[in-house]
Amino acid sequence: MFAGFSIFAVAVVVLVVLTLMMGVRQVPQGYNYTVERFGKYNTTLQPGLALILPWIDRIGRRMNMMEQVLDVPSQEVITRDNATVTVDGVVFFQVLDAPRASYEVANLELALLNLIMTNIRTVMGSMDLDQLLSHRDEINQRLLGVVDQAVEPWGVKANRIEIKDIVPPKDLVDSMARQMKAEREKRANILEAEGLRQAEILRAEGRKQSVVLDAEGRKEAAFRDAEARERSAQAEAEATRMVSQAIAAGDIAALNYFVAEKYVRALDDFAKSPNQKTFILPMDLAGLAGSIGGIAEIARSAMGESASDDARRPRASAVPSQQAQGQARPPARPPAPPSGPWGGDNPPAGA
Repeated sequence: MFAGFSIFAVAVVVLVVLTLMMGVRQVPQGYNYTVERFGKYNTTLQPGLALILPWIDRIGRRMNMMEQVLDVPSQEVITRDNATVTVDGVVFFQVLDAPRASYEVANLELALLNLIMTNIRTVMGSMDLDQLLSHRDEINQRLLGVVDQAVEPWGVKANRIEIKDIVPPKDLVDSMARQMKAEREKRANILEAEGLRQAEILRAEGRKQSVVLDAEGRKEAAFRDAEARERSAQAEAEATRMVSQAIAAGDIAALNYFVAEKYVRALDDFAKSPNQKTFILPMDLAGLAGSIGGIAEIARSAMGESASDDARRPRASAVPSQQAQGQARPPARPPAPPSGPWGGDNPPAGA
C-alpha cells in the first residue's frame, strides 16, 4: 500500500511539473506567438517570458515579425507592342499583425508570390518595350502600390518591390544594338556638322572684323594724309604769300631763292626715283648754271646786307654812302626759269 502511494505521489509531482512547464513559454525576439484556447484564437504572446493555461491554451502559429525577402521567379511577359521579355524580381515584406497574417491567409508566402507575379504581368504588359527598359522605377512604384494595397487585409506591409532583370530576346537585343549605333552615328554627324557650321561662322566673323578694321585703318590713314596735305598746302600758301609780299616790297632775291629751291628739289626727286636707271640732264646747262648763280647772288646779297649792318654799327658816318651804294647796286638777276620740263630749250640727251 505504501508503495502504491509513493507511485501516486511521484505521478502527481510529475504531472504538476509537466503542467507548470506547459504553462510557461519563452518567445524569442522578432517573433510573435498566437495562443489558441480550445482551437480558437485567444491572444498573442510578445517576445520574452509568458504564461498560458496548460491543458486549455496552446501555441497556434509562430509568426516571424522581421522584414523578410521573397525571391520572385522568372516569367515571360508580353509587352503592349508584342515583345516577349523574361522578368524576375524580389520583394521585401514585413508582418505587422500576427493574428491576421496567421488566420486571414492560409499560406502567406505562396499567396504573396502569386500576387506579385500576376501584377508584374499586368503592369508590364501595359507598357511598350522601350518604356519597359527605361522606366524601371515607375514599374517598381506601380507594383508596390498594387501589392501593398492587396496584402493590407492580411496584416502584411510590402516595403519594396524591385525588378532584378529584364531580358529581351536575342534578335531584339541585336536590333536594339544596331538602332543605338545608328542613333549615336546620327548624333555624331550632327555634332560634326554643327562644329563645322560654328567654325565657318567664326571664320566669317573674323574676316568681317578684319575688313572692318582694315577699312577703319584706311579711313584713319586717309584722314591723316588729308590733314597732312592740308597743312602742307597751308604752309605752301604761307610761303607763297611771304614770297609775294617780298616781291611786292621789291625783294627779288626771295623770288630767286623760291624758284631755285623748287628746281633743285625737282632734280633731287628725279634722281631718287626707284625706276630711274638713266639720268638725263639738259644739254644747255646755262639754266642750271643760272640757277646756281642766282643762289650765289642771293648768298652775296645776304652777306652784303650782313656786312652793311656790321659796318653800320661802328661808323655812323658811313651809313649814307653804304645805303646809297646799296641802292645803286642793280638787283640780283633771277635764274632763268626752264622753258621746258627738262630745264632747257633743247631736248634731253641720254648719258
